[in-house]
Amino acid sequence: MESALWTRGAIMLFIEQEYAFRLSIRAVGDYLKRWGFTPKKPIKRAYEQRPESVKQWIDQEYPAIEKRAKAEGGETHWGDETALVNTDVRGRSYAPKGQTPVTMTVRGTRQKLSMISTVTNQGKASWMIIDGAFNHEKLIELFEVLVADGKRAGKKVFLILDNLSVHHCKPVKAWLAEHQADIEVFYLPSYSPELNLDERLNADLKHVISTRVPVRTKAKLHAAAKNHMAFIETHPERVKSYFQDSSVKYAA
Repeated sequence: MESALWTRGAIMLFIEQEYAFRLSIRAVGDYLKRWGFTPKKPIKRAYEQRPESVKQWIDQEYPAIEKRAKAEGGETHWGDETALVNTDVRGRSYAPKGQTPVTMTVRGTRQKLSMISTVTNQGKASWMIIDGAFNHEKLIELFEVLVADGKRAGKKVFLILDNLSVHHCKPVKAWLAEHQADIEVFYLPSYSPELNLDERLNADLKHVISTRVPVRTKAKLHAAAKNHMAFIETHPERVKSYFQDSSVKYAA
């Protein structure tokens, strides 16, 4: 059956097709509630994703990284980059019954920034806001920051990134080869961004920015992002909460 979402209507049609029995929408909802089903926002997952690679990563590759990090006194970071725009609207808004809520958006002055960040399960967040497109030079700049912090703490950096071409292009590989005593990079399975726990930080930041009064200039967008990231940086319990996401379970 071709259906993007298992709504009550889709389930009603499925029952009719399979069993030649038609239930009302309300009856389908009652049955689902009785069986313990509730509506949830689905996780986006690419068709190209290979489940066997995901399972191998969760069951074998990630535990091996954590084991090495603990044995070598290292620190495991999850890294990701994201785009920030001043026209993004997320979440819900209350309104009287029968009326659709209206949110004011900026037209004609769309502003965009990029950010790259990392998080650890100890509640540490590192980040850089970039005016322009993200590239390998900015990634190496982040590596340098992480390595400097690691040296001050006496810890080698174990960094987990998405499997994107910019993350392992020739300049990045060359830089990492020269600094392998201080930092190692590991890659998630292709088409599996939901496995990256730094995605939760990105969602946190975008939600906060989108629920505030719309910012019309790049400077104000930068200030809004910087203020919230500074807040996150000083609230490790908020970062730790990202690691409690029930949609992804990693071995401790």
